[in-house]
Amino acid sequence: MRILDSIDELGEIRDLVVLAAGVFDGVHLGHQAVLCTAQSAAREIDGTAVALTFDPHPATVLRPSEVPQLLTSTESKLHFFEKLGIENTLVVRFDANFAATEASDFTLQLTRSTPHLAGICIGRGWMFGKNRSGSATLLREMGHEHGFFTNEVEPLEIGGAMVSSTLIRKALLGGDLHTAATMLGRNYSLPGVVLPGAQIGRKLGFPTANLTLNNELLPPNGVYIARVDASGQSLNGVANLGTRPTLGDDSKRILEVHILNFSGDLYGQKIKVEFLEFLRPEIPFPNVDILKNQIARDVEKARTWFADKRSDR
Repeated sequence: MRILDSIDELGEIRDLVVLAAGVFDGVHLGHQAVLCTAQSAAREIDGTAVALTFDPHPATVLRPSEVPQLLTSTESKLHFFEKLGIENTLVVRFDANFAATEASDFTLQLTRSTPHLAGICIGRGWMFGKNRSGSATLLREMGHEHGFFTNEVEPLEIGGAMVSSTLIRKALLGGDLHTAATMLGRNYSLPGVVLPGAQIGRKLGFPTANLTLNNELLPPNGVYIARVDASGQSLNGVANLGTRPTLGDDSKRILEVHILNFSGDLYGQKIKVEFLEFLRPEIPFPNVDILKNQIARDVEKARTWFADKRSDR
């Protein structure tokens, strides 16, 4: 996938362009509907769909004291775009200067930089520009003048609730992995680079990969059945998210995962941990031996869970 760093680079695309614009935090099913609508519209005119998003999250600039915990970093967002078949993405730098840009000026800049702009797709109610003055109404008005259509995609409803990043955050913070996965269209996951740890897991007989964490939202502390994507492999595992209270390491939250039937070296590699099922909360144990026995039970439960999933196929 080609990443465009400036609006002017849109002019390098010689096909008719259909933009899918939005913050797209989470790239949930509602966001995917906007992206897929742009792709469908582009195919109908032999054009190209281009995702347009922002970095950092606009709230970082507009409401720094109320920045939501993100469901996806920009890097993860781009990864999901690519999996959806998006071939070009424009990442607009969102800073104080851009925040002061009038919605009409931003739209005009898009039309001037994209001589083949055919359409813009957004989610219902999406607002943009200074003081959030831009809307589908403005886009339609300017589209009549500059020759592009506007497609405002209706929200997606699942189980009587509108799919939204806010509801997904609420579900994850409450430990409701099922609702989050249903709205995301995939299991919630966290990417990270494997760094050397204190080797405590190895000493206990359960070596773990310790991940650096970015600014994505973390579900509740606890032990989870997990799937690990590493170097193109899909591996089964047990993840622990928390402060390791039995070991006295309560300074920060750590994500570590024990991969079943794996003996390789992942240091320095970027992996992704998918949260599949909550096993138990993280609690302090009287001593390390009791902790070791509990980990063994956690691993056995995970093996059984994966075996049951295989038998259900």
